[in-house]
Amino acid sequence: MAGLIGAIDQGTTSTRFIITTPSGDIRAVHQLEHKQIFPKPGWVEHDAREIWRNTQGVIETALLKLGKGAGALAAIGVTNQRETTLVWDRKTGEPLSPAIVWMDMRTQPYIERLLSNGSADWVRAKTGLPLATYFSAGKLAWLLDTVPTARAKAERGEALFGTMDSWLIWNLTGGVKGGRHLTDVTNASRTLLMNLATLQWDQELLEFFNIPRNCLPEICSSSEIYGSCVGLLSGVPIGAALGDQQASLFGQACLSPGEAKNTYGTGCFLLMNIGDKPHMSRHGLLTTVAYQLSEQKPVYALEGSIAIGGALVQWLRDNLGLIEHSHLIEALAQTVADNGDVYFVPAFSGLYAPYWRNDARGVIAGLTLYSNKGHIARAALEAIAFQTDDALAAMVVDSQLAIKQLKVDGGMAANNLLMQFQADILNAPVVRSSVLETTALGVAYAAGLAVGVIKGVDDIRSHWRADRCFEPMMDLNSRHCLKASWKKAISRSFGWIN
Repeated sequence: MAGLIGAIDQGTTSTRFIITTPSGDIRAVHQLEHKQIFPKPGWVEHDAREIWRNTQGVIETALLKLGKGAGALAAIGVTNQRETTLVWDRKTGEPLSPAIVWMDMRTQPYIERLLSNGSADWVRAKTGLPLATYFSAGKLAWLLDTVPTARAKAERGEALFGTMDSWLIWNLTGGVKGGRHLTDVTNASRTLLMNLATLQWDQELLEFFNIPRNCLPEICSSSEIYGSCVGLLSGVPIGAALGDQQASLFGQACLSPGEAKNTYGTGCFLLMNIGDKPHMSRHGLLTTVAYQLSEQKPVYALEGSIAIGGALVQWLRDNLGLIEHSHLIEALAQTVADNGDVYFVPAFSGLYAPYWRNDARGVIAGLTLYSNKGHIARAALEAIAFQTDDALAAMVVDSQLAIKQLKVDGGMAANNLLMQFQADILNAPVVRSSVLETTALGVAYAAGLAVGVIKGVDDIRSHWRADRCFEPMMDLNSRHCLKASWKKAISRSFGWIN
């Protein structure tokens, strides 16, 4: 049997295909960015057709780099940006509109109306999620109500809803010629439509959001054979699907309760394994499915979702021209000894965990004539660490589990200044994985389990390797003062939108 595993990692800004061994040694990778579309303030869209073309492109190029055909792959897995919502025509395969990206804010008036009905606690009890623009149900309702013919087609099963995993798997397995319409429990748990206890679409929730069941994908476990690919990967089984942050948790080998990781990507996503019983947060966190391996019990996680992480550095690059390339942010921040009492709250799309304030907007606080671009760069990096600290503090209280260390990955985890400040502000070791792209690795492991080239989760634990451990070095008084000023800056961002 072929021994390599492929992983499609469809993210917010790019799509990559990674080919790895079962032990996690990456043999080939290729990546393509896709366009970010901002048609109105607060609106963020993607062209799903471009994403599908890019997916085919990265698969083809990675196989060329490997120097072998698709027959070298035992299986592939698909991991994806979560909550991004698409509706497409079953007969033509064409999207009925652009995909609405997870950070899009257009559904805020709709969500506010639902909140005014006092339904938030009832919805959270079923789904583990707050009523917020972040999740898929509001986006899907908006598409069905505003795109001509969408609702009628959805009710007849002629229009299909999916997050990016469903869109890719449907196309990979044949599309209009019999493609499978499915999702896994981790992605389904982010829609506000799945019951966290039954792991199935909930009829009361469907009625609440006015969503026809006929347009919804089948919910499967995270690791099982869904079908075989056609086209470039003809005959290769698809053995796994995981939302990107759950895939990262799996790839980081956080397989026991109390183990936590943070991914520093476009946003930041802090997840803690809490075992096989869903625990509802009382402090602004999400309860979500971490993974389910075939017929086994699901494993749950607490999550702190932070909308703006690496996107803040991109904003400084693209909107302000403060740096030419994203990686130069660290050198610019190092031109100053500290933040000069400047604090940057990047509430561009409101604030997610643990605040959940749709009315918040971005604030730079503490500016004086002394402040310069180095202080702003440093404040931007520190904002990412402060937001992580806020979420982790809530997580410790909710779970009653102490954090011994925080495993980290994602592109910005390569930033040593940020990682050291993260350890300092958390007062806990921050351990960087030797492989920063643990998202792709996690879904590759899950696919390997499905076809038997990986025997069990103990193999995954044994393959995990640390690159560097950042130990806290900050004194207690400095940490206290920095956190107090950050809290003050956060409060200044509240209530900007009435």
